[in-house]
Amino acid sequence: MRFETLAVHAGADRDPVTASVAPPIHLSTTFEHGPAGELPHGFIYIRNGNPTEARLEAALTALEGGESALVFASGVAAGAALLQALPPGSHVVFPDDVYYVFKVMAAQFLPRWGIEASFVDMRRLDDLRRALRPSTRAVWTETPSNPLMHVVDLAAVAGLAHEAGALVMTDNTFATPVLQRPIDLGADVVLHSTTKYLGGHSDVQGGALVFAKRRPLHEDVQRVRTVIGGVSSPFNSWLVLRGLRSLACRVERHAANALALATALREHPAVEAVHYPGLPSDPGHEIARRQMKAFGGMLSIRVRGGRDRAVMAASRLRLLINATSLGGTESLIEHRASSEGPGTTTPQNLLRISVGLEHPDDLIADLRQALD
Repeated sequence: MRFETLAVHAGADRDPVTASVAPPIHLSTTFEHGPAGELPHGFIYIRNGNPTEARLEAALTALEGGESALVFASGVAAGAALLQALPPGSHVVFPDDVYYVFKVMAAQFLPRWGIEASFVDMRRLDDLRRALRPSTRAVWTETPSNPLMHVVDLAAVAGLAHEAGALVMTDNTFATPVLQRPIDLGADVVLHSTTKYLGGHSDVQGGALVFAKRRPLHEDVQRVRTVIGGVSSPFNSWLVLRGLRSLACRVERHAANALALATALREHPAVEAVHYPGLPSDPGHEIARRQMKAFGGMLSIRVRGGRDRAVMAASRLRLLINATSLGGTESLIEHRASSEGPGTTTPQNLLRISVGLEHPDDLIADLRQALD
């Protein structure tokens, strides 16, 4: 079955009572069980699981080609649960351009959980090889990365990690399963902020982990989710499930628009650099061309003249919205260093752009007038 067809039908089994085409939302927080705790219908309490959540997990499992999935209240909650499921004394290798909240987590929370962290440029395989230790339990990958759009060779990283006895987790939020299938390239776990492209309309928060194999790790992470409580609400699960139905066609348009925008901006005299793997001049282009179907809807630019010029350009935009997050129908732009705050390592002249579904000529015209 082709991906586009799967996205429409995954997790869409007919409701056994009404045969409704659109899936129902089960809002109940509790479910009848037997007098000795028997579960004749498979559910007991919303924090343990609910039917709408189960539908979404089935759909995500199919789209990423895994064996199981767990959904969460946010992408950060999903990532935290995976880390909390590792045994004390574990070592985790992160990419140097990992999403900044996970940098904060590594510095402030992992030591409390008895976990050590290292950061390397995973584009340099020798650096990763040197970072691996006997205690390394996980290698965390993010490709393309946020916000510098670094591209990592997932198959090569997975080979090194597995040789060292470590699992590989890939944040696939930017690429989505439409464009990149990390499990096919050797990843053991795939992370999504479903808030972004999977939801697709800037109106729902959620996260997910998809597991290549349903082995003890799934049960360990599920235990963390149940006890700590970072579960997805039924309504949010339903909204993400709805978003999946149009994911393939939306991502195709996002990617086409982003390529048009990146191509136009690289010629603008006020732009110092464009970070987008779809450009042949981008350092990650060849790897991205190998492991991605297209190059995604995210890009970043560096504005000549430093922070002040970048912020000024952002302030002059009429169509693109200054806002955080990404993956919605509308185009968003953000001065990432300001958003990340003290301790950021993002260049001060960088603007991150989530390219929406508008006509690309309108987006190009808006950015040109803002940069002129």
